[in-house]
Amino acid sequence: MHPVFGEWVRAETRRQFFSRGANALGAAAMASLYGGFAGSARAAAHDAGDGPAANAPGPHFHPKAKQVIYLHMVGGPSQMDLFDYKPQMQEWFDKDLPDTVRMGQRLTTMTSGQKRFPIAPSKFKFAQHGQCGMWVSELLPNLAKSVDDLCFIRSMQTDAINHEPAICYMQTGNQITGRPCLGSWVSYGLGSMNHDLPTFVVLVAKPTNTEQVQAISARLWSAGYLSGEHAGVSFRSGGDPILYINNPAGVPAGVRRTTLDGLRELNELNYRQVGDPETHTRIQQYELAFRMQSSVPELTDLSGETEATFKLYGETARKPGSFGHTALLARRMIERGVRFVQVYLNNWDTHANVAGRLPDQCRDIDQPCYALIQDLKARGLLDETLVIWGGEFGRTIYSQGGLSKENYGRDHHPRCFTMWAAGGGMKGGTIYGETDDFSYNIVRDPVHVRDFHATVLHQLGFDHQRFTYRFQGLDQRLTTVEPAHVVRELLA
Repeated sequence: MHPVFGEWVRAETRRQFFSRGANALGAAAMASLYGGFAGSARAAAHDAGDGPAANAPGPHFHPKAKQVIYLHMVGGPSQMDLFDYKPQMQEWFDKDLPDTVRMGQRLTTMTSGQKRFPIAPSKFKFAQHGQCGMWVSELLPNLAKSVDDLCFIRSMQTDAINHEPAICYMQTGNQITGRPCLGSWVSYGLGSMNHDLPTFVVLVAKPTNTEQVQAISARLWSAGYLSGEHAGVSFRSGGDPILYINNPAGVPAGVRRTTLDGLRELNELNYRQVGDPETHTRIQQYELAFRMQSSVPELTDLSGETEATFKLYGETARKPGSFGHTALLARRMIERGVRFVQVYLNNWDTHANVAGRLPDQCRDIDQPCYALIQDLKARGLLDETLVIWGGEFGRTIYSQGGLSKENYGRDHHPRCFTMWAAGGGMKGGTIYGETDDFSYNIVRDPVHVRDFHATVLHQLGFDHQRFTYRFQGLDQRLTTVEPAHVVRELLA
């Protein structure tokens, strides 16, 4: 053994040694005892040439959804200005929110010092749509045409009141960073569907209005304690989709292939000496990057899309980085077998100027969201693709700062907010949950973040209580150890 490798092996801790041994015994036991659907699913994936899917644990039962597009609206959309219609609030304009409604609930430092909490009714008109009769704001005329395809949850609630912990909670099931996100769990559980593209892709769209954006970074698509191969791969909105994916000037593909072969031999030598499984992750990442040199340019080239497609998504779909362009890319990724597409759109943090900012945000998403649902549906992809839309929390009925009937601001509100989902076995035309007259407290059918995660995992074929990963002596899971349940009323 080379002296350097010898030092590395001797430095291995007792806990690391026994952890690796325990994992080996566990794998052997599972191989001999665990059959059923998951085993057949892995075999089918392997036969189909899906590569890494053959090593995934596999679902516990037959999934309704095989792929996910998660549209996260960073900042917290205002539920009472979009989906939670409260016409009775017009009579409460500039009156104080009753203490019997607030009940001493926690406030952010941005409004906790206000002497008053004056009620700000929505300035936007609402109308009922579809057979389900869902009330939708005038700001979303296109999306309103799809309400019978959508499953609305108007009683979402979270424990976090500020952006950083709230976004982290929604993405990872924990307010503290460092845990695997939902996309990483899906990658780990189901594996890849495309040998030449990442299993989990992240797209960050550019909002038209950028008055107050929140920080978005790779902590949100980290694999946490899972293997690094399950982290999201972020595609850039401009220039090369992925940095350094192209060969440097003067380096032909043959030279790059020879270089990678040499690196693979060195990494395999490293693995044989040290046994660190992350070494194989690195090998796989190098090989995937090499294959992506041809697959990614084809994926991101929209020149082959028809004029009818651009008419459906809107002219913004031609502009790289826009939400329309991102939505169209998400559909192309689903077509090519990307398992999980995470999209972020910033600037929903409307502490002020709701009248100016919210219409801009809604113009960004209205037609593309409608188009994405209809496009997936027309191509036969919606049944097995779960589309999710929502933010990390809602907004307050009372105004932050100045108030007029034509303009106002709203603070963070974790007690209730609205999300919607479509496809993937969700029951279209469902309107679930109810809030009080002030859109402040939930009065019927609350859905916690953990319940939402349990329901998403269920649609992907997983029992959230059994879908675990051993780390630091515990069977870790997305829904943690606190109570969570699948909301079956949302399921078709």
